[in-house]
Amino acid sequence: MVQSVSPPSEKPATNRIGLTQADYKGSPSTLCDGCGHDAITSQIIKAFFELGVEPHKVAKLSGIGCSSKTPAYFLNRSHGLNAVHGRMPSVATGAAMANSQLHLIGISGDGDTASIGLGQFCHLLRRNLSMIYIVENNGVYGLTKGQFSATADYGSKLKTGVVNELPAIDLCGLAIELGCSFVARSFAGDPKQLVALLKAAVSHQGTAMLDIISPCVTFNNHEGSTKSYKYAKEMDIPLHELGYVPFFEQITVDYEPGTVQDVELHDGSHILLKKLHHAYNPTDRMLAINTIQKANTDGQFITGLLYIDEKKKDFKALMNMIDEPLASLKQDKLRPPKEALAKIMDSLK
Repeated sequence: MVQSVSPPSEKPATNRIGLTQADYKGSPSTLCDGCGHDAITSQIIKAFFELGVEPHKVAKLSGIGCSSKTPAYFLNRSHGLNAVHGRMPSVATGAAMANSQLHLIGISGDGDTASIGLGQFCHLLRRNLSMIYIVENNGVYGLTKGQFSATADYGSKLKTGVVNELPAIDLCGLAIELGCSFVARSFAGDPKQLVALLKAAVSHQGTAMLDIISPCVTFNNHEGSTKSYKYAKEMDIPLHELGYVPFFEQITVDYEPGTVQDVELHDGSHILLKKLHHAYNPTDRMLAINTIQKANTDGQFITGLLYIDEKKKDFKALMNMIDEPLASLKQDKLRPPKEALAKIMDSLK
């Protein structure tokens, strides 16, 4: 009798720190089947795996809403905190001050950011905190049965036939106006573009805000919605093809002169922008604002890296913080001696 022998199973691929992609996953999703948020989660897992980010050096932060549930679905070896509705930026600021060596990734929604959390979002951008801030934007409050959010486009319709009579807040335009140093827009259904943007965001020093159109399959994926899969695919205008080369890989680019713009990030990584239909320079702030406004007028949404400023000081530099995390400092460095306090008191007399 010949005994059948099963072929040896192939070992899963590992990244530069020896982890598999499964090591970057989280709990199974409880969102609706086909939700755009799950597609974003998949690309976060892919980007962090391919970069070889150490999961225990990541802190995941969120507020309240369908989007804010998603940190449970990736990087289960990371730190995480689900904050109060709209208040995630305050928690992120505290985490950054306690340990500036953490990679911070905040996941928010259009309601969590553009409505109840709008004030905190504005001040986060003003501080230029080093973190990735993702808005999973579907134009509705999915957790409370699909009412319009503040990013719903004027004239768009709900499944019930109700028409939105209020103008939308454009989060990318607002972010640039407030001084955000990395602003991008993408679509949950474009994994290639999204992964490249996420990788660049990890390497950026300062706030990297990504507004990602993420269709709600339950409440906002119908005819008349401007945040549906169909509408997004028809009206998406990419500014450029994106490539990303991390600092630990050799930079080799093959292109004709004038067709690719190379943006070097602070850690030595490069994001490569191959021109498509537009002669677009993402370091030109006014060009970015005008491009966004024209797209809004035309009923389109522009995707890609809209604006970047690698020279702007981040929160750590603005606050003159030391490199060593405050959380690891000993009491003799954190607590001023009696003589120093006495000198301060004398100066107040």
